[in-house]
Amino acid sequence: MAGFGHGTRRHPRSRGRTWSRSGPDRATLGIAGTICAVAGFFVLGIILGPVAIICGWLAMGRSWTGARPVPALVAVILGAIDTLLAIIWLAGAAGPGNGLM
Repeated sequence: MAGFGHGTRRHPRSRGRTWSRSGPDRATLGIAGTICAVAGFFVLGIILGPVAIICGWLAMGRSWTGARPVPALVAVILGAIDTLLAIIWLAGAAGPGNGLM
């Protein structure tokens, strides 16, 4: 509709997208990562652990330097523990002597 007097040059972002273009903010990612890490101890640890690590890493701004928000750091640490425990559990479940014979 740009040809009928509704040009986009004067107000290019006046309508449409009004939310932030950078995605979820860091605090939300940190909290979501912490929730995923805690839930991963109970169900689907092999999936929720890496999700928690990724959310925590993005919440920290993809860097170890500078100020680290506490939920982001908790998400990374608990996600790593959760992933490690899930891998050990899967390796133990798939090992020899699992009742196949």
